[in-house]
Amino acid sequence: MTDQKNPIIEFEHDDFEFASMEEELQVDERCQSLLYSFYQYLQASGMAPEAASELAFSADYYLRDYLLDFARQNVMRPKPGIVRLFAATWFVTHTLDPEMKVLERHLEAIRQFYRFLHGQHFISVEELAGIEHEAAQLDYYRQRIESFLAIHGDGYFAWEAECPLQADFLKQDVQNHG
Repeated sequence: MTDQKNPIIEFEHDDFEFASMEEELQVDERCQSLLYSFYQYLQASGMAPEAASELAFSADYYLRDYLLDFARQNVMRPKPGIVRLFAATWFVTHTLDPEMKVLERHLEAIRQFYRFLHGQHFISVEELAGIEHEAAQLDYYRQRIESFLAIHGDGYFAWEAECPLQADFLKQDVQNHG
């Protein structure tokens, strides 16, 4: 009998590596499957379908729009700083009207998703702790949103320099993949 709280996931870490457009599309499909398992897990854990859907949607935004499409990262191999970069810069600059309430929902989805992956033995307790630490920096992210909305003139460059959109580890990965 299958454990209701831990749906069976038949992926390996390398299944989320990609170099070509074809491989990226395959990884995108795997992410969709993984997100559906996450959604089922949330419901099996007692979450209402509407709330589970909202968290799965936010996790989807982070995984497919940010990690895959922008950062070109393996979902199963989270790098230190990746959540911070998402919350402090990417979300702020890729949202028409960045709001802390929406970002908080995304960060909660990221925490829950990586707890789910940890429960499936895809990430270590150290990786999970790093993600949770980055996701918990709400005051910093609130300040980033407020300071972004207050930018005048050419102030964007100084704002972005504090938490560069193209972090060094992302630049290296783009060079290696592309």
